[in-house]
Formats: sequence, C-alpha cells, structure tokens
Amino acid sequence: MRSARAAILALALAGLPPAAPAQTDPPKIARAAAQALRDAGRALDAAQGANDRVAALTDTIRAYEQGLAALRAGLRRAAIRERAITLELDAQRAELGRLLGVMMGMERAPEALLLHPAGPLGTARAGMLLGEVTPALQAEAEALRARLQEVALMRSLQESAADTLAEGLAGAQQARTALSKAMSERRTLPRRFAEDPDRLRALLQGSDTLDSFATGLASAGGATAPDGSAPPDFAARKGRLPLPVQATVLRRAGEADAAGVTRPGLVLATRPLALVTTPVPATIRYRGPLLDYGNVMILEPAEGYLLVLAGLAQVYGDVGEVLPPGHPVGLMGGADPNRQAVLDPVAATGGDRRTETLYMELRQGGRPVNPADWFTVTRAATRD
Repeated sequence: MRSARAAILALALAGLPPAAPAQTDPPKIARAAAQALRDAGRALDAAQGANDRVAALTDTIRAYEQGLAALRAGLRRAAIRERAITLELDAQRAELGRLLGVMMGMERAPEALLLHPAGPLGTARAGMLLGEVTPALQAEAEALRARLQEVALMRSLQESAADTLAEGLAGAQQARTALSKAMSERRTLPRRFAEDPDRLRALLQGSDTLDSFATGLASAGGATAPDGSAPPDFAARKGRLPLPVQATVLRRAGEADAAGVTRPGLVLATRPLALVTTPVPATIRYRGPLLDYGNVMILEPAEGYLLVLAGLAQVYGDVGEVLPPGHPVGLMGGADPNRQAVLDPVAATGGDRRTETLYMELRQGGRPVNPADWFTVTRAATRD
C-alpha cells in the first residue's frame, strides 16, 4: 500500500527532483566488455604485422572471447533485472490505477470538499497528519522513480549493445580466419620425432575404441628431444594445469550421460568456434579424425603422458611438432549466434549457450587418470 502511494505521488508531484540512475552491475559489466572488445579490435590490427602472427592472433581471439562473454553476462543480467522490476510493477498495476483515479478526482474537486467533516479542528489535525506523512511518501516516490529509471536504463543498455556486439562477433570471426591462414603459412615448428605414417595408419585401422588407439600410441614410444634432454617436469604441475578452452564442465570423469555411457575424461561445454590451445608444452602425437569422436588431437606433454582432445571442428599442426604452452591446436564447431539471439530478453541465455562439447582425457602409462586431479577445475568452472 505504501509503495502504491509512492507511485502515485511520483506521478502527481511534478516538483520532485529527478532521481539518479541506480548503480547496478550490468552497466558496469557492459562498459568493461565494450572496452575489452575495442582493445581486441586494436590488437587484431596490430597482429597483422606482428612477427609471430600466430601468437598475436591467439591472444586476440582470447580477448574477443573474454569480451563477448562479459558482454553476454551483462546483457543477461540486464534482461533479468528489467524483467524482475517489470513483474513487480505489473503486480501493483491495479492498485496504482485505483489510487491514481482517487487522486485525480481530488485534484479536480473544489477545495470545500477537502474540508474535514468535523470542522476546522478536524481539518487542522488532518493537515498535521498529512505534513508528517508527506516526507515518507516523498522518499518512497524517489525510490520508485529510481526503479522506473533503472528499467529504462536496462532497456537502453540492451539497445546500445547491439552495435558493439555485432562488431565483436565480426572481429572474432575475422581473427579466427586470420589465425587459420597464419597457421597454414607459418614456419615449421621444432620436431622431436616423426611418427611412422604406415604404423600410425595400421594402428588406426586396428583400433575400435579410443582406449585401444591411445594405448597402442603410448606403446609406440615417447618423445625424445633432439639433444637428448629430458622433457619438462609435467608431473610437478599436477593440479595447476589450465583448461585448454574456455568452458564449463558438463560431465566429470565416470559420470554417465543420457545414454548411460561413462567415460574416464571430462566433457567440456564450450561456445561455438571456441579456441583450443595447449595447456603446457607438448608434442603432437596424432591429429585428425578418429572413430566417431570427430577430429582428435593427441598431445604428449611428457614421456608416459598423453592428453586427448576430441570433438574439434578444425585442428592445427603436424605430427611431431613441439608446441609451446598456449599454442592453438584447433577450433570448436558451430557458428556464433546472431545478434538478435543474444539481445532477445525472452531468450536471454540463448546467445550464451555452450552448444559444443570437447572431450578431454589424460592418460598416464597407457591408462586414463582423472583430469580433475590435474586441471584447475573449480566450482566456479563448473557453472555457466
């Protein structure tokens, strides 16, 4: 009832000073995201002339992915906040309408009708009560006006983000295309060994599961540096490895999917066209299609260990190449959602859905181990 009176007062009292827009997270997030996307655009221009274009473009794509993710988060929060306030105001619509009608009738009524029936004393007392209530009503009116202005701010935010979002999506796609071109034109990376093509082909044809192929690949021998030096101490980084892609954990090791199938690795949900990189220095042991896993990249970060990444749409590199940490190994499939899919408040999460899945398996001594023990998979990383 008090909120309703405040709403009527906000509409009726023209002399009230305008309320300051409410400070909320969505505008801050959106402004920061827009700046990140502008920085990514400048980085893309600079990457064209960089000496190491692959590294520059990799960083640019990461910047675009982070900026677009932040912008989606800000828009999603803005849509949710606008919807919550609108529903609350809609719930009071009938009461506000009745009170507005009463106050409009009072405004048109002769002053004599506002006199108290008990005479001058009653009128004076009523005036005193009204004088005490008015400041509280005015404060409530200010609060409601701020909420109404917040709704307008949320709508304006979503409308103004359209151009920024379109530029970000286009820039990210341009950076991916440039990366694919740079990967095809780059100089050959150092090699530790060259896998026997015939043996690899025979192993592939004789394997009916990923497990049998990875086991056979592990038994074929590990990577040895040309100078005979030992590989990096991969085991010392256990529990501190970054995920190879921006993703959330869809299923952990041993969790059954809808068909009841369990796997010893992690199933990661990623956004379309997400960049996949090496979490640590590693040698490519296999790249290409494998059974029903789509494109597969098998990396050897150290002797006795294999990192399997399955489900990529594009894969980069050649067998035997030694990759530095953070080097791109491929892109996920799918296509970026169109601008309207992201901006639509009704489907506010539609433009942010992680529709692609990457399967990641870590094997030690030919046997799979739980990747959650090795990678920084926190509670925050398991939520979208």
